Amino acid sequence: MSAADLATWQARASALRPRHQAFIDGRFVDAEGGQTFATLNPANGQKLADVAACQPADVDRAVQAARRAFEAGVWSQQHPRERKRVLLRLAALIEQHRDELALLETLDMGKPISDALAYDLPETAKCFAWYAEAIDKQYDEIAPTGPDALATITREPLGVVAAVVPWNYPLMMASWKVAPALAAGNSVLLKPAEQSPLSALRLAALAAEAGIPPGVFSVLPGLGPVTGQALGLHMDVDCLAFTGSTATGKRFMAYSSQSNLKRVWLECGGKSPHIVFDDCPDLDKAAQAAAVGIFSNQGEVCIAGSRLYVQEGIYDRFMAQVAQCAQGMRPGDPLDPATTMGAIVDETQMRRVLGYIDSGLSEGATLRTGGQQARTASGGYYVEPTIFDCPRQAMRIVNEEIFGPVLAAQRFRTEDEAVALANDSPYGLGAGLWTAQLARAHRVSRRLRAGLVWVNCYFDGDITVPFGGVKQSGFGRDKSLHALDKYSDFKTTWINLL
Repeated sequence: MSAADLATWQARASALRPRHQAFIDGRFVDAEGGQTFATLNPANGQKLADVAACQPADVDRAVQAARRAFEAGVWSQQHPRERKRVLLRLAALIEQHRDELALLETLDMGKPISDALAYDLPETAKCFAWYAEAIDKQYDEIAPTGPDALATITREPLGVVAAVVPWNYPLMMASWKVAPALAAGNSVLLKPAEQSPLSALRLAALAAEAGIPPGVFSVLPGLGPVTGQALGLHMDVDCLAFTGSTATGKRFMAYSSQSNLKRVWLECGGKSPHIVFDDCPDLDKAAQAAAVGIFSNQGEVCIAGSRLYVQEGIYDRFMAQVAQCAQGMRPGDPLDPATTMGAIVDETQMRRVLGYIDSGLSEGATLRTGGQQARTASGGYYVEPTIFDCPRQAMRIVNEEIFGPVLAAQRFRTEDEAVALANDSPYGLGAGLWTAQLARAHRVSRRLRAGLVWVNCYFDGDITVPFGGVKQSGFGRDKSLHALDKYSDFKTTWINLL
């Protein structure tokens, strides 16, 4: 891309005036006591805005408004085709404001503007449209009974749903929870990550413009230990859906037991294995997929293929190809449309990633490429794409989620060894394998303990299939029609006909 493209985005960024207040009961308001927190641009470390830091009183106000709206039926009792109409309008508004929303995401969390435009925002709009179209096609059930009774099973919205989402895909991850919860008729409280609140606040304005009634959708920016905890402990929140770290997910489970036993849906951490057998049908394609699978979005991806297992006969040749792919993914200015790898979300996360790189070196891993902080003169938070050859499984970089552009590669000899290494993890979110044998593809995919398995590809998917994990990766399922079940109650009504 030409320098003019970068200059255009820089000019738009300079002119942007993002929303910074919370959105509660249909209007933008300051937090209780005027509390704020700073959100920074990870590309240069400069402050973007002072954002309302919602306090427990703000959470309570939003929950009360959500409950009032739910009980009044202004959304929960609307005909499904009316909810469909509003959500389709919201999807269209997201598409209409795609450039602005993509810019907010890039400025707030450092992802390349080209990725936000090509993937994040189209997928967000598609998610709202898909659940809008789905909701008036959901049927209730009639149970098989004798002629003396009629038994029905009907879907009903849960009530007040809190959605707590991460910073790596701010709007897309929000849409996976907000869209089905709203479509099902619930009132929804969205708590964006403190590192990336700006696009969610803009979404609130678009939702109101689309026609979502006051109280039905609120956005509560704030700090996890304050705002997130208040949602988790609130006695009138019926359900909490969370995507983020396993440690935080466990806290939300504890909050549920300490409060009202609210339903908690968790999509947590991952340390996904990516297996390449020596009969891989396309080594070039597999190498590119292995690099993209860990270095896209700066490695800040829960399903990143961060553990690479390669059969020993092709290991050296294949790893040279992966390293070559990594060389083409150097960190750059996120506002430059030519950039394929942006900035780490904040300094804390960058230091965490660099600490793991130091750990890998101290534990005896061989650094094949990368390993350094990049673009230091920018003032931002950049890390080179990094590849380690690991001599053994018992290493921190092999076992712990780094959430950054660090790939840990190992050799294996047999299929059984590959499966054992892949399953040797407390996580079970994603997994990938490459083979030309259909029988092996089927056999190994069934043996892998993961919620998502890719065969001869990585990251592929669609709104029509569930997304979620097993073990300590959680048990929630986003996407697909199954997500509607998370935000619905099933009521049995037995009618004696005699």
